[in-house]
Amino acid sequence: MASQEDTRFAMPSVDAPASTEVGVILLGLDAERLLTGLGLATLADDPATITLSVDHVRHGAALRFTTAALVEAGSRRWAAASTALAEATEGLHPSASPRQAWPQAERAINTVDPLTTGPASRAYLTACWLRRDEIDRWVEEHACRT
Repeated sequence: MASQEDTRFAMPSVDAPASTEVGVILLGLDAERLLTGLGLATLADDPATITLSVDHVRHGAALRFTTAALVEAGSRRWAAASTALAEATEGLHPSASPRQAWPQAERAINTVDPLTTGPASRAYLTACWLRRDEIDRWVEEHACRT
């Protein structure tokens, strides 16, 4: 009799790309932080730097950017990318597992915008895409001009 694998807790695959683990972390952020990170990503395209900078801005650090301005920039970037992403992923059904859904969504991002974004922009766009219903609702509720 074959034994069944216990899947209650599984570490990520050793062969999985680091971007998948970055993605799992980003998926834990709220919509405002994702849009803020997407806005800031146009300035410095490193996911770790962006995430730390978002927290600094959020806690009132003396940076030249306000959360509102960065959210506005992220909302504009989201509006510009989301239609193309919808077309690129039409008919695809992402996995419910974040570690499986992330690479699927990341491939769609790379298909739509392979050369004009760096790793932070791609990471934040991927997270926004996987949370698109929440992101769209947040943008609509907060009347972000896109």
